[in-house]
Amino acid sequence: MVFDFLKGEFIDVIDWTDDTRDTMVWRFERRGNAIKYGAKLTVREGQAAVFIHEGQLADVFGPGLYMLETNNMPVMTTLQHWDHGFNSPFKAEVYFISTTRFADLKWGTKNPIMARDPEFGPVRLRAFGTYAMRVSDPAKFMQEIVGTDGEFTADEISFQIRNIIVQEFSRVIASSGIPVLDMAANTADLGKLITTAIAPQVAEYGLTLPEFYIENISLPEEVEKALDKRTSVGIAGDLNKYMQFSAAEAMGKPGSAGDAMTAGMGAAMGMAMAQNMGPWGASGGAQAAPPPPPPPAGKVWHIAENGATKGPFSEADLGTMAANGSLTRATQVWSAGMDGWKPAAETDLARLFASVPPPPPPGV
Repeated sequence: MVFDFLKGEFIDVIDWTDDTRDTMVWRFERRGNAIKYGAKLTVREGQAAVFIHEGQLADVFGPGLYMLETNNMPVMTTLQHWDHGFNSPFKAEVYFISTTRFADLKWGTKNPIMARDPEFGPVRLRAFGTYAMRVSDPAKFMQEIVGTDGEFTADEISFQIRNIIVQEFSRVIASSGIPVLDMAANTADLGKLITTAIAPQVAEYGLTLPEFYIENISLPEEVEKALDKRTSVGIAGDLNKYMQFSAAEAMGKPGSAGDAMTAGMGAAMGMAMAQNMGPWGASGGAQAAPPPPPPPAGKVWHIAENGATKGPFSEADLGTMAANGSLTRATQVWSAGMDGWKPAAETDLARLFASVPPPPPPGV
C-alpha cells in the first residue's frame, strides 16, 4: 500500500498497491488533509476507485491515470457546485475496490439435504465444492455491502454467499429428479443450474460468481456401506458364487482361530449346497432364487475420554460398560450419522441406563 503526500498540506498523489490476497476494499487514508485540485489518481488493472462526498456516492474511476479536475469528476462537480474556474483543494473519501477474482472459496452443506430418489426413496445428501467471486459493480458493492468499512476482506461476504449457494443447491437438487447414483456424472450441469439461480441474488450485491464447482455429493456413511454390500452381492452372482465370495472375504480379514473356522465352515457349506443342487444347480436349467443380501453391520460407537477417543464398541459392549459403571449417562459418545459428540443419555444408548440407578444426590 502506497501513501504519497506532499510535504505541505494537500494530497498530490492517490493510489493503492495491494500486497494481500483477500482485501476487497481499502480506504485511502487522507489523515485529515484535503486533495489538491489536479492531483494524480492512479487506478491499476483489477481495481476501481470510488469517491464519496459527504456520505454520498460520487464518481467511479476504472483503470487508468487521471488528473482530478472538473472535466473528469462530473458527479463531484455537481454535488459541490463547482464552476469551470474552480482550482481549490477539496475533501472526499476515496475507496479502492479490487475487481479481480477471489478464487478457491469454499462452500458446503452444514446439514444434510433431504431429497426423494426414484430408486432409494427419501435420502439425505451432503455436498461441498469451491467457487470464485468478483466485484462487477463497484458502486453497488459500496452501497449494499461495504458502507464505511475502511478495509473489507473476502471473508466478510463469503459467509453470506455460502448461505445463498446452499439454499439454491438444496432447491435444485430436490427438484432435479436425477438419481443419486447418476449425480456424479451430472455435477457440471448441476453447477450451471445453480450458478444461473444464484446470479440475480449476488448481482444485488454488485458481485458475480465466474466459477462454481461441485466437488462431491455424498450419502450418509451407513447408506454407503449398504451400497457397498449390495455391489459385492451383485459381483458374487448366484448362491454358490456368493458363498465362495463370503468365505474368501472372511479368510482375508485378520482375526482369531474362530474366525478362520467360521470361514472354513462357510466354504464347506457352499460346496455342499452346490453339490446337493445337482443338475439343477449353477449349471442346470432351473435355479433357486439368490438369497437376499446380508443385513448391514450393527451400529458401532466411539467414546471420548480424557481428550482421547476409544472404540469402536458395539451396543452389547456398551451395555456391559454401563452395568459396571465405566459408561455413565454423561459420557460423551459419537456414532456415524451424528452431528457431534453428545452425552450417552441423549442418544439411543439411553435405554442402557434403564436398569442402572442414577448418581446419588449430593451430601448422601
